[in-house]
Amino acid sequence: MSRIKYYIFVFLACFCSLVFAQIDSVEDADMLSMRIQERVTQAKLESDRGDYYNALGNLEKALAIAEKINDKTNQGKIHTKIAKVRYLVGETDKANISLNKALQIQRDIDDYGNRAISYNIKGVILSTKEEYDNALDYYKSAKNLFEQEGLEEYISEVTLNEAKVYISLKQFDKAKSQLDKTIIIAKKYEQRRRLSSALIESGKVSSALNNNDLALTQVEEGLSIAKAYNILENVNEAYLTLSAIHKAKGDYKSSYDFITKHIKLSDSILDVKRENLAPGITGKYIYQYKDAQNAQLKQQIDEVSAESNFTRITTILSIALITILSLLTLSLYKNNNIRLRTNNMLQTKNDEFIVAKEKAELASKTKANFLSTVTHELRTPLYAVTGLTNMLLEEDPKEHQIPHLKSLKFSGDYLLTFINDILQINKIEANKVELDPEVFNLKNKLENIISALSNSAKDNDTNLHFDYEDGLPESYNGDQLKISQILINLLGNAIKFTKDGDIWVRAYKIDHKDNMYTLRFEIEDNGIGITKEKQDQMFDSFSQGSVQINRKYGGTGLGLSIVKGLIKILKGKIYLKSELGKGTTFFFEIPLEHVEEVKAPQVEEIKKSNKMEDLDLSDVKILIVEDNKINQMITKKILNKMGLNCDVVDNGEAAVEQVKSTDYNIVLMDIHMPGISGLEATKIIRTFDKDLIIFALTAVTIEDKMQEFGEAGFNDIISKPFKKEDFETKLYDVLSGKEVISSFF
Repeated sequence: MSRIKYYIFVFLACFCSLVFAQIDSVEDADMLSMRIQERVTQAKLESDRGDYYNALGNLEKALAIAEKINDKTNQGKIHTKIAKVRYLVGETDKANISLNKALQIQRDIDDYGNRAISYNIKGVILSTKEEYDNALDYYKSAKNLFEQEGLEEYISEVTLNEAKVYISLKQFDKAKSQLDKTIIIAKKYEQRRRLSSALIESGKVSSALNNNDLALTQVEEGLSIAKAYNILENVNEAYLTLSAIHKAKGDYKSSYDFITKHIKLSDSILDVKRENLAPGITGKYIYQYKDAQNAQLKQQIDEVSAESNFTRITTILSIALITILSLLTLSLYKNNNIRLRTNNMLQTKNDEFIVAKEKAELASKTKANFLSTVTHELRTPLYAVTGLTNMLLEEDPKEHQIPHLKSLKFSGDYLLTFINDILQINKIEANKVELDPEVFNLKNKLENIISALSNSAKDNDTNLHFDYEDGLPESYNGDQLKISQILINLLGNAIKFTKDGDIWVRAYKIDHKDNMYTLRFEIEDNGIGITKEKQDQMFDSFSQGSVQINRKYGGTGLGLSIVKGLIKILKGKIYLKSELGKGTTFFFEIPLEHVEEVKAPQVEEIKKSNKMEDLDLSDVKILIVEDNKINQMITKKILNKMGLNCDVVDNGEAAVEQVKSTDYNIVLMDIHMPGISGLEATKIIRTFDKDLIIFALTAVTIEDKMQEFGEAGFNDIISKPFKKEDFETKLYDVLSGKEVISSFF
C-alpha cells in the first residue's frame, strides 16, 4: 500500500466515523429502543439455527445500546439471553456471570417477571451440574414471583423443569404432581411444546411406577402433539421413551423399531430448523461457534501479514509495546480473576439470601393462614363453653355448683384472651395494624384506666398512685385505643406481680416542638422484680420470668410482646429497669400532637335490666342460620330469655328459602357451613331483599374479612364468642328502629 493510498484510507475512515457519529447523535431513544429489539430478534433467529457466535454478537450490541440509553429493563433481559446462549455452548461460568448481572439489575428495578425467568434459567444450569437442591430452590422462587405477578402461563416451564429434577432424584410422586400442574397450564394456554414434553415425561414416571399401559398412552399422546406441530426434539424423545417402555413390557420388536427411529431422527435432527432450542446441545453447533472465533482470528492474522513494508517498522514497535502491555495485562488479569471469583462468591451468597428471604415470606404467609384457621376452630367450641356456662349461672344453680361454674367461666375467658392475644401478635408481625388517631383527654384516659384496675389492686392489697406533670397539656390527637391497651397491659402486669405494695403511674414531658410533644410514661412497682438474665427476653413472645412464676401467677407471656409491637407502631420506644425482690419500672416514650382542650364526655349510667322489656316483641321474628347443633341451642336460648321468637336452619340453601317464604326482622348468619357459605347465602338474599337486617354471627378472624362481609351485604358483625350485653344492645337498636351503623365497614 503506497503512502497516498494510506492517507486516503485514513481520511475516508475518519470521515465515515464522523458521519456515523453525527447520525448516532441525532438518534432518539425510541429509535435506539427499536434497534435493541431488532438486534434481539435477529439473535433469536441465529440462535434457533445454531449460529451462536453471531447471536452472541447481536446480543452484546443490543446490550451496548441499552446501556447507552440507560434502559435497565432491557439490560436485565439481554443479560439473561446472553446467559442462555453461553449455557448452550457449554460456557457455564460465563453464563453464571451474565445471569448474576441480570439478577442484580432486576432486583434493583423490581422487575419481578424477568427475575423469575432468570431464576428458572439458573435452576436449569444448576440441574445440569446435579446441584438439585439448589435448583429446586430457584424453581420455587421463580414460581412464587410468577404467581405474584399473575404470569401463570410462565409457570408451566418451571413445573416441567422441577419434574425433571424429581425424576433424576427418583422422587416420582413429586414429579407426577408437578407434571400434572404443567399439563393443566399448558392446555389452558395452548402451549403445545410444553404439553407434549410433559406428557412424555409423565410416561417416564408412570413406567417407573410400573404402570406401563398408562405410560404408553401418555407418551403416544405427547408424540401425536409433537408430530402435529413438527416439534422434532419431542418426537425424538418420545421414540426413545417408547423404546424403553416396550422393552420393560417384554415387547422387544417394538422396542427395536422405536430405537431405530430414534437413531435415524437423531442423525438428521441437526439439519432441521427448530422452533426453540432445548438443553443438551450436540457438539455440531458448539464447534461452529468455536470455528467462527478461530476464523475471525485467522482473518486478523491475514490482514496483518498483508501490510506493506511501510508498516513493518510500526509492527516491530507495536510488538515491543504489546509485549510490555501484555506483562501488565497478565498482572491485571490475575488480579481481575481473583476479584471476579470473589464477586461470584458474593453474588452466590446474595442469591442464597434472596431465596432464604422468599422462603421466610412464604412461611410467614403459611403461619398467618394456619393461625386464622386454628383460631376459628377454637372460637366455635369456645362459644359453646362460655354460652352454656353463662346460661347455667343464670338458672339458679346449686350453691356447691357455683364455684365450679365460675372456674369454668374463668377458663373460657382466659382461653378467649389467649386466642385474641395470638391474633394481635400475628397482625402486628404481618404489619396489618393501622393507626386510628382521634382527639382525646390523656389525663382523663389515665384516670379511667387506673380506676378500672383499682379493684384488682385492692385484691392484692396494693395502692395505686397517679402523678400527672403540672402544666402538661391534657388534650392530644393520637390513637387512644392503642395507648390504653399499652397502659392496661403494663399496669395489669404490675398489679399481678405486686402484693401488699405500691404502684406509681407517672406521665410527663421530655421534649416538645411547636405542638408535637414527646411524653414519657412510667409504671413503677415494688413487687417481685425481674432477674437481669431475663430482662433482655421480657418483650419476646411467650416469655416470662421463670417456670415457677408462670405456675404461680399465670398469664400467656404475650402481653409485653404486644406492648412492644404497639409502641413501635406509635413510633415510640420502651425499656425497663428492675432488681429482683425490689420491683420493676417500665418506661415508654411516644410522640403526641397537642390540640385544643376537649370536654370530657359525660357517661350515662347504663341500666343493667333487660332492655327488651320496653319493646313489643310479639310480632318479632328472628332466623338463626347455624350448622352446629350446640351453638343453635345456645343462641336460641339466649334469644328466648330476651323474649324473642326464632326459627333455626342449618345451611345456606335453607336460609335463602326460609327468607323467601317468611318475613323476618333479623337474620343471624353463620359463615362456614356445608353447601353454600353464609357469604354466598347473603349475596343471594340481597338480590331479592335489600332491607332485611343480616348480622354475621361468626367465629372467623374479622379483621381479615371486613371488606368481604361488607361487599356480601351484611349490616354488621357479631363475633363469637360474644358478650351477652353487646349482643342484646345490637338487637335492641335494630328492633327499636335505630339505624345500623357497623364499626367494621
